Amino acid sequence: MKALDTLRFGKTELLPLIEGGKGISVTNHRSSGAWAAAGGIGTVSAVNADSYDVFGNPIPQVYHGKTRLARHEELIAYAIEGAVEQVKRAFDYAREELVAGRGGLNINILWEMGGAQRVLHGVLERTRGLLHGVTCGAGMPYRLAEIAAQYGVSYFPIVSSARAFRALWKRAYHKLAEWLGAVVYEDPWLAGGHNGLSNAEDPARPQDPYPRVAELRAVMREGGISDDVPIVMAGGVWYLREWLDWIDNPELGAIAFQFGTRPLLTQESPIPDAWKAKLTTLEEGDVLLHRFSPTGFYSSAVRNQFLRDLEARSERQIAFSTEAAGDHQFALDVGVARGKTYFVTRDDLNRARGWAGQGYTVALKTPDNTLVFVTPEDALAIRRDQADCMGCLSHCQFSSWKDHDDHSTGRLADPRSFCIQKTLQAIAHGGDPDRNLMFAGHSAFRFKTDPFYSNGFIPTVRQLIDRILTGD
Repeated sequence: MKALDTLRFGKTELLPLIEGGKGISVTNHRSSGAWAAAGGIGTVSAVNADSYDVFGNPIPQVYHGKTRLARHEELIAYAIEGAVEQVKRAFDYAREELVAGRGGLNINILWEMGGAQRVLHGVLERTRGLLHGVTCGAGMPYRLAEIAAQYGVSYFPIVSSARAFRALWKRAYHKLAEWLGAVVYEDPWLAGGHNGLSNAEDPARPQDPYPRVAELRAVMREGGISDDVPIVMAGGVWYLREWLDWIDNPELGAIAFQFGTRPLLTQESPIPDAWKAKLTTLEEGDVLLHRFSPTGFYSSAVRNQFLRDLEARSERQIAFSTEAAGDHQFALDVGVARGKTYFVTRDDLNRARGWAGQGYTVALKTPDNTLVFVTPEDALAIRRDQADCMGCLSHCQFSSWKDHDDHSTGRLADPRSFCIQKTLQAIAHGGDPDRNLMFAGHSAFRFKTDPFYSNGFIPTVRQLIDRILTGD
């Protein structure tokens, strides 16, 4: 493995290894501070991060507001306080290296997070001089450059195609080119978490990332962006030896690498031990690219019981009509509230009766004129979670919340989805990793086969980076 040279990110020369920012307390001050201290760019998640009491224990994010809007204001306050706390602790953890310019510290934020711009302003205002940059994806963050430049930090937009970057550059970023730290290419078929798969791309047919990144570099050159501005390859990166033809490649220009999944299994990683143990059992194919997220984006997570239940729920689904029409001539006689009449096909009527006989006796309407059949207990949990919405997204399909205007998407709340804030808070703070959403990249199965993790070995972040630099 040839030695990796440092690259210029904004105004600083750093090791071209970036910690992927994972939300809801999965990338915190210890993991990101350790990554920065090792000479790379550590990434503090600013997505509803933990703050702490005087004893150092995470403060539970409990909501007292009687309305969604009131709870949304509480959520923004929690988000700002938590992210500021994490940044300050991460900086203290790596202070010597950061002051010397041998490491960098970014925050990661989701543009489609509820109140994202307010949170970003709030965090950057209170962490002046501590941060190198802001990494941002999950949407089209047109105002990212403007906000980052206002506080003197670089911006690292996350895109999944050259087309997306071209739109961002032409509309907004070209005005603030000097603050562009890097462009993160997040492979939509390989990365964990929310992915930027477009409607024109087939989720079942992965594309080779090389030509997509080469196209991204060509678009950057069209915009007058120097080849010295790195493209960060994110998603599917495990062994650097598998990417040797990318390094020092004149077609691609400066290339850095983001590691999102491997840092989950380190001593500094804040995820619970049960989650870490689960990672070491995964087989190839255990990570599912799915579309159950209330964001409406595709996302990748371990296909555990939580996702299997969502798959099964959607399979217990039939179309209906409010009037007898075409093949929909049969009045549904199970799962329907008194006074409601829905017409379905003969086959769907028989399917619904079968589900009811198995205990799925409640039919919930979806925004697509279909009904999904669930147990009475699940129906109560779904309705309770929808009612308890705290506005964690800018637009939520599950609860029909919107963080602006009249605070409603105008569509029926979708029972095929779930409260993402609830399940991510739960798994990050000790909840059952089989019964909650467990984000992971598609290379997570390699924990089981990589000899580095033999005999239950869990490295420190520095040991992991030293290992990565060998090519393994």
